[in-house]
Amino acid sequence: MKLSHKIGKLLRPEGYARGWRRFQRRLHPIPLAPLLDKIDKQRLREIQERYATSARQISKYADVETWLKTNIERVQDLGLNRLPPQDIVDLGCGGGFFLHICQQLGHRGLGVDRGEFPLYDELIDLLGVERKLGEIKPFEPLPDLGRKFDWITAFSIGFNRKSDKSLWGPPEWEFFLNELEQRHLKPGGKIFLALNPQEEGGEFYTDALREFFKARRAIIERERLFFPHP
Repeated sequence: MKLSHKIGKLLRPEGYARGWRRFQRRLHPIPLAPLLDKIDKQRLREIQERYATSARQISKYADVETWLKTNIERVQDLGLNRLPPQDIVDLGCGGGFFLHICQQLGHRGLGVDRGEFPLYDELIDLLGVERKLGEIKPFEPLPDLGRKFDWITAFSIGFNRKSDKSLWGPPEWEFFLNELEQRHLKPGGKIFLALNPQEEGGEFYTDALREFFKARRAIIERERLFFPHP
C-alpha cells in the first residue's frame, strides 16, 4: 500500500477514530495476566479438552486467552476501565468474556443469551458471570432483567436476522431500541452495538437503515453504533 494511501486513510474520520482508540488503549492498559490468574486453570484445561474436537465455530471460544484479549480492547474502547462502577447488560453474551473483565474492574454485569451451546454454559460458570436466558426476536420484548442499566452492549450481533435470513429494517430496530430505552436503560444510560456484515455484499446496513440510525442520534462508525443520548 502506498504511503499516500495510508495517510489518506488516517485522515478520514474513521481512520482518526480508530487511531485514537489505539492510543487510548496504550495509555490506559488492562493487563491480561491478572485476569488469567483469576481463572481456575484445571477447570479451563478440562473444558478445552472436552471441546477440542468440536466444530471450529464452537471450539474456538475455548481459547480463553485470545477472547480475553479481544474483549479487553472492547472494554478499553468504551472507557469502562476509567469509569466508576456501572450496571452493564451484554446482549448475546456468549461465553461471558466481556462481562468477566467488566466485573474484575468493579462493574456489575448481566448477560443475556439463548443458552444454546454447552461450551458457553461452562465458560459462563467458569468466569462467574450472571446470565439470564432469553432470545431476542423482532417485535417481542426482552425478558424482565430485574433492574435497569448504565450500559447496554451487544457485539457481533446476530439477532437482527429474521427466520428467512433477511435483516431487520427500521421498524424492527425502532421497536428494539424503544424497548431498550424505555424498559432497560437508566436515565443518562448508553447503548453500544456492533453489527455483523450482511452475507451478501458485506455491508452492515442499508442506506435507509443508516439514515434511521442517524435520526436516532447514533454515532456511526462502520459496524459500530453508539447511542449516547436516548
